Amino acid sequence: MSSVPRSHTAHAPHGLPPLPYANDALEPVISAETLSFHYGKHHKGYVDTLNKLIEGTPFAELSLESLIVRTAGKPEQATLFNNAAQTWNHNFYWQCLSPQGGNSVPAPLHEKIRASFGTLAALKEKFAQAAIEQFGSGWAWLVLDGSDLVLTKTGNGDDPLPKHLKPLLTIDVWEHAYYLDYQNRRADHVRAVLDRLINWQFAAENFA
Repeated sequence: MSSVPRSHTAHAPHGLPPLPYANDALEPVISAETLSFHYGKHHKGYVDTLNKLIEGTPFAELSLESLIVRTAGKPEQATLFNNAAQTWNHNFYWQCLSPQGGNSVPAPLHEKIRASFGTLAALKEKFAQAAIEQFGSGWAWLVLDGSDLVLTKTGNGDDPLPKHLKPLLTIDVWEHAYYLDYQNRRADHVRAVLDRLINWQFAAENFA
């Protein structure tokens, strides 16, 4: 499974991992104000709600990944799934961004990108398209499906884990990820993230 640093053990209760950079480190692409609300309010809200939902239940003994897989597709567990998945998604998402992000891709992953998409520019264009065209709230993902490198997108809190896909990168296209900075210009946000913040080193570690 993809590596996501945690401030807690593999079992609940689940914590809010510290950000790997300062609130203003991603400016001007993502402002300190956006990061503060996104991390301190939205992400924290998912973690807090998840812990309340699982307290005193057998779910409290499950890892976050197991919790997501076991509750996926079960209407009676939709609230639990959404909060667990959104907790994992955000834990993962923050690692996908870096103040030193951009176009430097480690060799093994770069070779796979060339074999799968032709060029890094072609991958970025298709990644941007997936993120921009996701209807409503959701996520765009670069994943491994077996040995195949593919792009996919998920709505709301869903993620690739229930389909047994291995995430390498994600871009958050919920409005709270960009609206303070870009208003309705999702495309501008997505392209700026891909050009300046994407952490290809993290993607390469997940690919290895």
